Parts: sequence; structure tokens; C-alpha cells
Amino acid sequence: MTAELVRGQNHPLSQSRLEIRISAGTPMVAAATLGDEQGRIHGVEWVAHPGTPTLPGLEVSRQAAADHRLAVDLDAMPEAVHRVSVLLALPTGAGGPARFGAVPAPFVAVTGLDGTGIASYTVAGLDTESAVIALELYRRQGAWKVRAIGQGYAGGLTDLFTDQGLAEARQLAGGIHEAVAQGLARSVPAPSSRPDGDRSRQPAAPALGPDQGGPASTAGGSGPVPTSPYGTQSPGIPGQPAPQSPYQGDAQPAAPTSGGGIDYSHPRRQTSAPPPPPPTAPPAEPGRPAQPVAGDATGWSMEERLYNQVWGMFEDLARTTAAYRSAVDFAESRMEKELDQALSDPRSRIGGQGDAAREAAQARHTELVEQAQAALDRDVAQLTAESEVVEPALPPAFARWDNPVWHGYRVPMEIPMALRLGDLHLPECSDLRIPMLIRLPLERGLWIDSGRGASLDGSFTDTHDMRRLAMETAVAHAARLLAVYPAGEFSVHVIDPAGSGAQALDPLVRTGVLAGPPATGAARVADVLARLTQRVDLVQMALRGGAPDSLPPGFDTSQQLLIVNDFPHGFDDRAVNQLRYLADEGPAVGVHLMMVADREDASAYGPLLDPLWRALLRLTPVPDDHLADPWVGHAWTYEPSLVPPGSQVLQQVLAKVAEARAKHW
Repeated sequence: MTAELVRGQNHPLSQSRLEIRISAGTPMVAAATLGDEQGRIHGVEWVAHPGTPTLPGLEVSRQAAADHRLAVDLDAMPEAVHRVSVLLALPTGAGGPARFGAVPAPFVAVTGLDGTGIASYTVAGLDTESAVIALELYRRQGAWKVRAIGQGYAGGLTDLFTDQGLAEARQLAGGIHEAVAQGLARSVPAPSSRPDGDRSRQPAAPALGPDQGGPASTAGGSGPVPTSPYGTQSPGIPGQPAPQSPYQGDAQPAAPTSGGGIDYSHPRRQTSAPPPPPPTAPPAEPGRPAQPVAGDATGWSMEERLYNQVWGMFEDLARTTAAYRSAVDFAESRMEKELDQALSDPRSRIGGQGDAAREAAQARHTELVEQAQAALDRDVAQLTAESEVVEPALPPAFARWDNPVWHGYRVPMEIPMALRLGDLHLPECSDLRIPMLIRLPLERGLWIDSGRGASLDGSFTDTHDMRRLAMETAVAHAARLLAVYPAGEFSVHVIDPAGSGAQALDPLVRTGVLAGPPATGAARVADVLARLTQRVDLVQMALRGGAPDSLPPGFDTSQQLLIVNDFPHGFDDRAVNQLRYLADEGPAVGVHLMMVADREDASAYGPLLDPLWRALLRLTPVPDDHLADPWVGHAWTYEPSLVPPGSQVLQQVLAKVAEARAKHW
């Protein structure tokens, strides 16, 4: 039975390998410090944080999130360590809350590896504090205990580290927040958490048929960014309704354990008017996992259920891989510890005792790794089966370009809830691809990196080819955005100062789907930037003044996308500042930026452009492992969604978009 602690209360720990699970209503930083008998930190190397997430016997999350799982192995702690303090802090400079009094009280639970609760503590009573020591694990007379602390610091991590005797407190606090900012910039935007606090997958609710739908919504796991780091919805443009969610989100399922396969059911939604009972899926045979069904998730429409199901698959794969990696790490650390113990006695080095100890340790290591691999293979097989069912059922906005659904494409009447930007996979199961879906309307701009030429497969792409591939990737993304929006509700502008992207832009230019010819030359570039900047200013003034109807007559309320090629060549300081302004302020009023650029080309600007790059979601034209999931922070390999070579699907889709635009205008 889980002991519910109050501040200052302690509880014995009966296990050495633990998980510390943190649930909060908003993204926050989780860290941990190692202390001596007096609780003093001996140096920055005794602090586990997103920039340095792993220490002996301790691993913390690599980024800010609303939910964390910290791994602790007390037997692996150095002898000098007598305290492990678990810290929480609110990120700075991310537009989120600045004090704990403005967010729900964090809940911290200490569990075994199987999820069995040992102790829990709700960190209540905080107000102006922005950092807190939630609880500590401490060693007393050879036994470990947990104690609820709840000590907050209004001065943030700097004051907290200073109080624990760390001389480099200010520098370390700044480094942690810098690491968090970088993590947020590279994280795949995730849906927000459930309002009812249910973070476990419930027994399966049967899938609804494709004709039993309603408005679209969001769900999935909680993470660092639900299209913006703190789940804020953009106010949109007056006169253009943005897609609304009938509920605030869904929660992340519990981590897969070795006790069984992945459960395909998703959390039940709490509403006052649930959909009618759907037909049930055929029952699984005894002893065999349930057969996956496309749309087997919560939602009021098939689109929403598929979206939720994809996010469930994404999280399942992240967590089952984390369990596998943790098990392998434990097997290796256990083998090293057993070998050290066996060989520490000189007598064991004589005769065959040492060899026998090594063989026994290696055998136990092999057994543990094989068990972990078997569990991973089982879960991956189930997810692969689910993917094979889900992929053909995806609507155009979620589908790859080679999906037959595009051959029957029609211009939609409503904005979809999300868009596919590519695929994600992990090295343990590279054949299993998870669609990368982001919510619409976009709340971050996109950066197509035309720089790094080395691919993960060891091949090298020269600079010219990388720039060409980057521009082709940008065109594919722009075409998909045009295709999934209703006619007249999405416009694309292009800035190509030197005309170097003309070949890649040909499908957009030839079909006439652009808002105007690509801007070349300094004068036309300045004109496009001035018009879009003025647009942002006008809409912002109208919204802030509470007079959205005061916009000029005939004002185009459609979403706007600006593709910028070959930055920073051909851009003066004024243009650079306008681009920064559009990246920061544009998404909230329907103006989005897609940069095709090599960051090294802009190195002369130094840190001036760092906020610009961070404001954009970095994508690559070749496979690259630069994106992180919002649950455990794995490095996922991203591959863009490109049109198959020789396919005419892009031209066919754009022709239908152009025809619909002509009728609309």
C-alpha cells in the first residue's frame, strides 16, 4: 500500500531500484542532486539535470515536461552519497508560469520498477517559489528512506543550489535553463494532458465506425509542448475560425512492463454526452494479443481517433524502448558490480574461482539482456501489426505521398486537426515508422536545414545537392499544407532572392497555387516582408483593441506561409529583423515561416539569430536523429515525407488545389 506523506514525514524503502514519477499540470524541469551526510553538493558533477541527465545510479529527464520518470538505483550510488534530492523548477524564458502558485500542485510518487507504489507526496503550499526540493532519499545506518521536503525557493535554482552549498550555483542554473530551451526547440510537439488526471490506458473501448464521427480533438501523452510549450492556443485571425478541441487533451499511458504486451486501448474520455455505443471488435483468441484495429482510440470522428492512435503508438514505442535500454543498462551495471565483488578478494583470483565468477556474471548478464530483447521484440511486433492496419486507413493529411488515398483526393471543406511532416523511428526497430503528426494551425515555424551533408547511413551529400533536397522538402510540405486546407484559406508566398530555388519551386509556380511569383531581388524581397509584417501588426492591434471587425475591407483572413530560401544571402539587417519578428509573432495571427537555410551561413550574426532558430522546428531533407519525443527524450531519426520519384501525385493534387482556388476567388 502506498504511503501518502506529508511535509517532513519519512518512509522506509524496501527496494533499491526505484522510479520517481512526477505529475504536474504544466511543463517543468526535473533534476536531482547527490549530497553527503550533511546534504552538501561537492560540485556540479553531483547534479543530474537535462544537460547532464545521467549519474551513477541516477537518470533524470532530458527536457521539461508535465510528467517525468526518474530512474534510481540506490545500490549503484557512490559510498560518499547519503542523500538524493529530487528538484522541480519552472522553465524560464519560455512564456510559461513563473511561480508554483500559478500551477497545480505537483504530485511525486516513489514506485518500484513494476509500478508498485511505495510512497507519494503532493507538493502543496507553494506561492512565489519557482524551484522546490520535492523530496529526498537518504541513507541512515545503512538503510534508505524517503522524506517529503517541499522546500521552495523564490530565487529559483540559483538560490536552491546556493542553499545546498554549491559555489557554481548561478552558472549551473543558467546552464540547466539553456539545456531546457534547446530541448524544447527540438521536441516533437505533443498533445496536452488529460483534465481528469487519468494517466493509464483503460480497458478497450471498441472502435467507432467511419460514419460515427463528430468534431476533431486532441489527445495523446503530455509533454513539453502541445504545439506551444505550455499548451496555449493561438487566438487566430478575426473572421477565420480555428479548429477547436471539444476537450483539453488526453494523458500518457503507463510504461510497458515485462508482464504483458501493449494494450491497444486508450483512455476513456469524460464528457457529458458520449458517442453512442459502437460495434465491438472481434474478441482475441485466448493467450494471443488483441488484433489491432484502425481507429481503436477515443475520439468523436475517425480522424480524431486515428490521430490519438498514432500518438499512442508513438508513446508506446518510446516507453517500451526506454524499458529495454534501462534493462540492458541494469544488466551491464549488475555484471560489473558482481565482477568487482568477486575479484576484490585476492583469494578468488587463484584457481578457477575467478573464471567461474566471470562466467556466472556473464551468464546472468546474457539472460537479462535476452529477456529484455524478447519483451522488446514482442511489443515491436504488436506495434508493427498495428501500424500495418493504421497506415492504409489514414486520411490525406496524415498519409504518406505514396498512399492510394491521394489518388482520390478532393479539396477539403474543413481544416484537419493535424498534418504529417514525415516519419520517426528508433535504431532498435528501424523498420517501424511512426507518422510525425503536428497540430494545425501551425504554432511554430519550420526550418528546413540545408546544411549538414553527412547522412546517418554514412553517405555524404554535397552542398549543392543538400540545398536542392532542402528546397524540394519545403515544396512538398507547402504542397501538403495547401492540399489539406479548404480553398482560399491558405496562401503561400516565396522569397528566393537569387532565384536558386526555381527548379524545385516549379510545381508550385506552374500550377498557379502561389499567392504571387517568387520574390527575387532586394526590392521585391523587401516588399513581401513589409506586407506580411504590416499584416501581423494590423491583426495584433485589432485583437488587442478588442475590435477584430475593424480590419480593412477585403482583408485576406487566410493563413499565410512564407517560404524563405537561401537565407541569409540577399537579406539586409532590416530584413533579418523582420524575419525574427515574423517567427516570434506571426504564428499567433496566422503568418507562418518556413526557412530553408544553413545555420553556418548565418554564423556572422552570432547569437543574434539564436532566438530565430529556436523559434522554428528544425527538419532535415535527409534522415537525421535530431528530434526528441516528449516523454523520455529518445533521439528519433526523422525522415521527411517526400513524393516518390517519378510520381505525378504532387502535380495532380496541386492542379485540383489551383482549380478550387480559381473557383473560390
